[in-house]
Amino acid sequence: MTVAHGFKYGGYKGQLLRVNLSKKTIVKEPLREDWARDFVGGAGYSARLLYEEIPAKSDPLGPRNTLFFMTGPVNGTMIPAASRSTACAKSPLTGSLFHSIFGGFWGPELKFAGYDGLVVEGKADKPVYLWIDDDRVEIRSAEHLWGKNPF
Repeated sequence: MTVAHGFKYGGYKGQLLRVNLSKKTIVKEPLREDWARDFVGGAGYSARLLYEEIPAKSDPLGPRNTLFFMTGPVNGTMIPAASRSTACAKSPLTGSLFHSIFGGFWGPELKFAGYDGLVVEGKADKPVYLWIDDDRVEIRSAEHLWGKNPF
């Protein structure tokens, strides 16, 4: 796996993908090196993002809550359990940090596409899904999928 050119810390691609479903925008933004150093891994980085971006008094079910999905520096490597990724948001149950660790191919595939994390903001006005194919990222209609089961 290659790392970002000029990014000081190995294991990082050096960019986040920020998707605003309300505005239908997709922005690629740099990963902050100081945060990558101080808050190692997806759990630490996503907690820092939540702290910086979500107002303390905001409604967890309101439009300001954001979903943060992050990978760590070993995602996509041969290290055991390196497929673990994290999801983070403000919890409607507690009003504080919600943090969950999950496994599978999602984290390594996001890393192989060139991103360390995905930030999802806003609310879509109709069913949509996010299509990520390396540099090609699109918000696509999911109306043809709505109401179907996974089988």
